[in-house]
Amino acid sequence: MNHFVTEGYVLPNQMHIYWTTMIVLYPYITGIVAGAFIISSLHHVFDRHELEPVSRFAMIMAFAFLLFATLPLMAHLGHPERAFNMMFTPNATSAMAGFGFIYSTYLLILAVEIWLLYRADFVFLSQNARHPLMRKLYWLLALGVMDVSPEAKALDRKVMIFLASIGIPAACGLHGYVGFIFGAIKANPWWASPLMPVIFLLSAIVSGIAMVLVCYLVVQWVKGREINGACVFALIESVWYFLIIDVTLELLELLNHAYMANEDWEILKALITTKLFTSFFIIQILLGSVIPFFLLGSVVVFKDRISPSVRNAFGAFGGVLLLMQVAAMRWNVVMGGQMFSKSLRGFLNFDVEIYGREGLIVAGLVLCLPFVTMFVISRILPLWGPLSTFPKEWMKEVVPERKPLKGYSKFS
Repeated sequence: MNHFVTEGYVLPNQMHIYWTTMIVLYPYITGIVAGAFIISSLHHVFDRHELEPVSRFAMIMAFAFLLFATLPLMAHLGHPERAFNMMFTPNATSAMAGFGFIYSTYLLILAVEIWLLYRADFVFLSQNARHPLMRKLYWLLALGVMDVSPEAKALDRKVMIFLASIGIPAACGLHGYVGFIFGAIKANPWWASPLMPVIFLLSAIVSGIAMVLVCYLVVQWVKGREINGACVFALIESVWYFLIIDVTLELLELLNHAYMANEDWEILKALITTKLFTSFFIIQILLGSVIPFFLLGSVVVFKDRISPSVRNAFGAFGGVLLLMQVAAMRWNVVMGGQMFSKSLRGFLNFDVEIYGREGLIVAGLVLCLPFVTMFVISRILPLWGPLSTFPKEWMKEVVPERKPLKGYSKFS
């Protein structure tokens, strides 16, 4: 059970905080989906060739996190099976019901795009994999489409680029929708803002790029592989630019509240200076925004003067801080908006659960599931490039001999 302590005057119907850890985790996971997909699309759609080493991995990351995006919501609901009623009996005027259709459409687009990206590899592995069962599995993944002629691959690429182009606004809509849910609640001055969807979207892109950056550096270090400097710099540069816009809009929204000084400003000021002081000023602003701004900014501004090792260290440390910043932002929005009473004269104190359905342990397990999924996929598919460029150690586990790959996977 959660324990709540009230301060000041709190209305009787506001004695509980209903949206807790899982509702904080839900926009955090969907944000990583949007940001990772943007990185993949920058390569495939906009020909950012320096991002090629992480383009496949970013797409698989988006897919893995998207598979579990609804799990926090399901864990939060008392009867999760009732969530499907929104799909079977749709209501066009319901913002909550809209998520199911946005999610389903985006999941389908992403799955088809991944299939087109890997189809030529499926065909090769269906003929050359070490074990008969694996050859059958790859044939099933290829859906029996074994044509790898230049014309077929060209068509695959055209369709994939088209879907990626559609996927960009779909990804933006997926996470902008989450901000819309909060921003549309007019009775809550901490949430009600037309900037909320934009802020959620920008912070999502920041978290997704930061996750790709950190994972790429960690995997390369653990595997002892060479780190592509141009790729790391492109990731750092992209996340730095989005960080500037994101933090600027967040501070402008807060400044707007302070300048207007409506009747709700006094309670909001007390909220961020007392209840949310550590999570807002220390974690979100200082540790998660100011320090990464200077760390990553120094890499961008002095790119020719910083050594590769320092660049990679700054990128990894700054990426971790950005992931922490976005998590703190989600916490401050979701929990902060429920901590003050509609009377604007009282607060609720919330004690974080460790155990239980919405405790930190369950939240940590849910957050680990996408990484487990990516690990399983990595045992079946190459995540860091086409077969023709992939390291020999992966090929030896799957294919008895490294055979010629003519005509396969000319794009990543």
